[in-house]
Amino acid sequence: MSSDSEGAQAREGDDRTAFERFVEAAYLRVSQAPFFFLCLAVVVAWLVSLPLWVDLKAWQVAIHTVSSVFSLLLLVLLENASRRAEEAAQEKLNVIAEALAELMDSQARHDPELGEAVDKLRGAVGLEDRH
Repeated sequence: MSSDSEGAQAREGDDRTAFERFVEAAYLRVSQAPFFFLCLAVVVAWLVSLPLWVDLKAWQVAIHTVSSVFSLLLLVLLENASRRAEEAAQEKLNVIAEALAELMDSQARHDPELGEAVDKLRGAVGLEDRH
């Protein structure tokens, strides 16, 4: 999603929650190269900090704890973004299938076999609700 479309969406009355907007912003940031280089810089800083730590085990625990917490938070945010993207894609497919079913239904007068195909298509549109 581009920043132009984000701005237009905000001006038109964005009905998403603050959390959903935060997830979208986080998703956009973590999927770009600067975020990777930031993570790489943290790891390099951790490696360089070895002489500053008295206990080697504490030095290792520090990076493991920080990376575990950070990974968990990112996982939750990215899974949320993925779920919402999947739901949006499914909704688009449902709309396309329904429009196709309407078109096929209007042509079913000329071809009786289309009536059966329309019923199958309409049945398939609701499949995700049945599972």
